Amino acid sequence: MADLVTELNSLNLYTLISGPLQAAVEAQEASSLATVDFIEKVGFTLDTNTGGTVLRYVDFAYSKSVPNPNFNSTDTTLPANTNTTDQFLSTNVTIKVPFLTAIQIPSIRIEDVTIDFNARLTSAETSSVSSEASRSSELGINLKVINLKASAAFKRTTFRGEKVEKSYNMNVRVHAVGDDIPEGLSRVLNLLEDSIVSA
Repeated sequence: MADLVTELNSLNLYTLISGPLQAAVEAQEASSLATVDFIEKVGFTLDTNTGGTVLRYVDFAYSKSVPNPNFNSTDTTLPANTNTTDQFLSTNVTIKVPFLTAIQIPSIRIEDVTIDFNARLTSAETSSVSSEASRSSELGINLKVINLKASAAFKRTTFRGEKVEKSYNMNVRVHAVGDDIPEGLSRVLNLLEDSIVSA
């Protein structure tokens, strides 16, 4: 019979287990570097004056209504073109917002890696025996001379063998989730929100 323990020991479990884990670590590293690259490319722009990089802003321009401070005013010292009849006045407002605070920063975290490996070894011993026999005889009479010929043959073949069936099944499940913004980056974004200006 086959030594199934030896067959199992011949498997390189180190490669089978560490391979998916190493791939998961490299994927996490690639995700972190992609986040850094995204921040550098999207959040900053080249300053043509200094040659360095500056924070990229996006401008929002809109009109809004504000209360008219001079509504129904009887003050005679106001300029002649002062609007005192409309309760609200329309004014144009422009807001400069840091681009990083207006978009979702990509960040993926691998939460768990599950490796399922199944090995199935089946050993079977086979044997077969075949026999083959043949006979022949010949009798002849010729002028008082008797000729007798006889022959016999026997053949036996024996075969023994061993068959080992191997079946391997490997399943790797990786669960990745959208990660929260790191605490340091969250604080930077909070500071950037304070730099929003309105004009």
